[in-house]
Parts: sequence; structure tokens; C-alpha cells
Amino acid sequence: MTKRGATMSKNIVRRVLITGGAGFIGSHLSELLLEEGHEVIALDNLASGRVTNLPKHPNLTFVEADIRDVDAVRPHFEGVDWVFHLAALADIVPSIENPREYFEVNVDGTFNVLECAKGAKRLLYAASSSCYGIPDTYPTPETTPIRPQYPYALTKFLGEELVMHWEQVYKIPSLSLRLFNVYGPRARTTGTYGAVFGVFLTQKLNNKPLTVVGDGTQTRDFTFVKDVARAFLMGAESSASGKILNVGSGNHYPVNRIVELLNHDSVNIPKRPGEPDCTFADVSKIEKTLGFTAKTSFEEGVAQLLASIEDFRDAPLWEPESIKEATKTWFEYLS
Repeated sequence: MTKRGATMSKNIVRRVLITGGAGFIGSHLSELLLEEGHEVIALDNLASGRVTNLPKHPNLTFVEADIRDVDAVRPHFEGVDWVFHLAALADIVPSIENPREYFEVNVDGTFNVLECAKGAKRLLYAASSSCYGIPDTYPTPETTPIRPQYPYALTKFLGEELVMHWEQVYKIPSLSLRLFNVYGPRARTTGTYGAVFGVFLTQKLNNKPLTVVGDGTQTRDFTFVKDVARAFLMGAESSASGKILNVGSGNHYPVNRIVELLNHDSVNIPKRPGEPDCTFADVSKIEKTLGFTAKTSFEEGVAQLLASIEDFRDAPLWEPESIKEATKTWFEYLS
């Protein structure tokens, strides 16, 4: 097993570029890399509107640019050792309603990043476990058949295919990390109806019932964002290349457990088509390849989220009727 302390890159200062560097995962990764002494370029188009995610640090450079504009981003890749490609459009319903934009960002944008990153020593791609769709096997290994249920999942998988092909043909040492249900402080608070924690915390702040989809017994492999950032760092420090690795918590938890931990009233809303009853990563491959295991318990992670609940004060408040309207396309196309 490759241990982090034995990797070839440990204790060497690297010049690092993170696409989506001001976002949810990107800001935590930026902090971790700065703590490790690296020089960080955080490139982001600020679609989430939150540059304040980033710390003030002498080794941090922020660049406002869009990965769809290859001429704008190319100069910032010069002299970069590591590239972390996190920039993407997320969310299910908007991907159904506007698939062209998702292809432009998640596929064409990934192509642009790869073209600009040909001189880098390492590239790590933030892939999505949504590529598995509704899998037959739990915990779900990387060899599971790919069954994307909506354009977001498809475009993230196509981006991964590009990364693996560029690794093979252009010899860019690369890893693709398939992320499972990332949660934690600084999660996105703007935009469309989405991740359960953002919805629930805003409802709790406004003393509204938590809207539980279905009966709440469905489970998710909720993986704390700081663990995810550490997985990216360990991947960059390793000599592994050309591999696809699940990043999960090592467990899975029912939505009803969130309700218990938030200690708040709830109401049930209709179950949505195209969603698995369970997401649960088989993490044996990343443990063997990188020596990575998640360290943050679910209870500890939720406690940290509650400590930062005020971050969700201005987030959209979702209630059963507005959720029904927002997910109308979801039911129309995925039923």
C-alpha cells in the first residue's frame, strides 16, 4: 500500500492550479494546499458568486476566468506542476433543461483544460459517482457499468473519458476521483433546488419543516469535504496514474438520520425517478492505491455544518410547492 509519507511529491513546494478554485470543494482544497506550503492559483468564473470562500494568503492568486474561454485560461497554466480540475456545472434539473450549456462547460471546458495542462506533472479530475446511475452492486466498485440518468451525469463521465484518453495519448499523469455526495461548510447556497443539506439547513433557519424525499430511508454515502480535499492532495502526491478511484466515506446514512441530527420537524414529499435508493462507494481501490480513508464521522461532519449554519441565511428557501415546481422537468423526463 502506498502511504502518503512515502510518496514521491511530499515536502516539495508545487505550483498548483485549481479550476473551480473558489467553489465549495475548491476553496477547501485551496486551504489545504496552502497549509502544505504550495503556491495556489485559484481559477474560477464566480458563477456561484462567492469569491469570499477563499482565504487571504500571500501564496494564493485568484484568477477570474471561464474554462470555456481557452485563450483566457491558457496563460495561467504556464509553469504549473499540478492541475486540479474541479470546475463544472452541477445540478440535475438544469442539465435536463439546458444540456448544451452542460456539454460546453463539462465536456468542452474539460477539453480546454487538458489542452492547457499538457505541460503539467499531475492532473486530477473531479468526477461524479452519478455516472453509476442506479447500480446493481453495493458497495459500488469502479468496475460498475456506467448508466448516467441525466445530462449532468453523462457530461461528467464524458469529461472523465477525456482525462483518461489524454493521460494515455499525451502522457499527462492523471487520476479521476469519483466523488460521492460531498457535504460540509461552504456548500453552495445559490441557484436551483439541489443538495439535501443546503435545503435542510435553510429550512431549519426559517423554522420550516425539512422536506424529506420519499420515506427518508434512502441512504447516501455522505463524504465530508475536508476528507475529499485530502484525497485530492494524496492523489497529487502519489505516483499513481491512469486510474479511476471512488472517494467515499466508507459508510452510508439514511436521510432520516439527518433529520435526527438536525433535531427538526419534517414533511415527506414524492420520491423522484432516476434516483438510487442507495449510494455507497467501494473504497478498497483508493485505500490500496493512495492509502486514503475518510476520517470525519457523519455526526462530526453534521456538527461542523450546524456550526456554520448562518452561511445559509440568505440561501433560497424551498418548500413542498416550490420544490414541486422546480422538479417538474425531472418528473417529466425521468419518469
